[in-house]
Amino acid sequence: MSVLRRAGELGLIACTVCGLVCRVAPGGDRHDGAAAVMACPRCGSGLHRRKPNSYARTWALLIAAFIMYIPANVLPIMRTASLNDVDDNTIISGVVELWRVGSPNLAVIVFTASIVVPMLKFLVLGALLLSSQLGSGWARVQRAKLYRLVELVGYWSMLDVFVVALLTALVRFSVLSLVEPLPGVIFFGLTVVLTMLASMSFDPRLIWDGRDSDD
Repeated sequence: MSVLRRAGELGLIACTVCGLVCRVAPGGDRHDGAAAVMACPRCGSGLHRRKPNSYARTWALLIAAFIMYIPANVLPIMRTASLNDVDDNTIISGVVELWRVGSPNLAVIVFTASIVVPMLKFLVLGALLLSSQLGSGWARVQRAKLYRLVELVGYWSMLDVFVVALLTALVRFSVLSLVEPLPGVIFFGLTVVLTMLASMSFDPRLIWDGRDSDD
């Protein structure tokens, strides 16, 4: 059975903006990381065989997200106040409180979306970056599926932010209690956005390139 030829060998490049597959004339694109010299005929975007500087941008965003994740867990994300009680809750203390008051299902959901999912994204993206940069041929199909899974579940990490926003809006109608967001929720939101940008910056085609550059 003959090996299928790659798009690059056929002189084809897919536009990352509109998806149009374009045929590139010999010498019509660069491989040194510089801006493409050929534009998509449909949307005018520059054409690249690989996302420029994918490794550097993804590492930078992933490290920044991890730095933001530390205060997101240390600082309180929500303050609840009633007539005789004021509580500042971090993510973990909020999960414990949900479990204590008899909402184990909600506690598991919040714990999964706020702790498990971000940590898995850090580990998976870090593993994808390292294995691709080292040119590893190990489990390429499984690594590609992991990348698609990270993109799929990334948006659910915003659950904590949505919960705080919803509670704040609902409790505004009560005169006996108060819920307000605290700085921790800002750092958590930044963590989610940065990890989403990191997964978007990573070019999954690098998984199949071995030691090829990410130009």
